[in-house]
Amino acid sequence: MPKLKTHKGAKSRFHTTGSGKIMRIKGPKSHLRRRKAKRVKRLFDSKLELHPADRTRIKRLIPYGVG
Repeated sequence: MPKLKTHKGAKSRFHTTGSGKIMRIKGPKSHLRRRKAKRVKRLFDSKLELHPADRTRIKRLIPYGVG
């Protein structure tokens, strides 16, 4: 069986934890950032767990997990 290629766009957007959860960052993190409130900018720093409906689709894009 040949090696599977990792999708480079998904590799930069998602991270896998040690327990196997896939974490994501929030969307409009950098666009028009100066105008956003300090509280809103702080919320963009945290990572969220991926929704279960999207998990199988993203796992196919990053077959070996991303550290």
